[in-house]
Amino acid sequence: MAKILLVEDEDDVRSLLQQVLELENHQVTASASGREALAFARFQRFDLIITDLIMPGMDGIEMIMELHSTMPDMKIIAMSGGGPDGSKNFLPLAQKLGATRTLMKPFDRQTLRDAIDAALEPAIHGERIHRERVFFL
Repeated sequence: MAKILLVEDEDDVRSLLQQVLELENHQVTASASGREALAFARFQRFDLIITDLIMPGMDGIEMIMELHSTMPDMKIIAMSGGGPDGSKNFLPLAQKLGATRTLMKPFDRQTLRDAIDAALEPAIHGERIHRERVFFL
């Protein structure tokens, strides 16, 4: 399926999401911070980045801005639970800054699957068109 970079500072959440994504047959590289994720993104090709927004150090908003300036076509799903008390909703800002899709935590497996499919749909469609053209040439 897809090569995904998962960015989540909470160990338990990151581990659970990685397991779910791998069960869906995605190849997952997991990162605990925005800075580490940017380093991965500079040296590896990913189809999709799924990132938390509220993280220590470089937060998800800063990371999205950096990614969008250097890789404007990168597909990004931003996710957030609104911080410790749930009062901070940065998802609309993430979308304005370049996130392809957003997810409010908590979400279920089907919601994650649907967001991934929607984010990758143009790429999958473009790949299918490319293969058809190659086949008929």
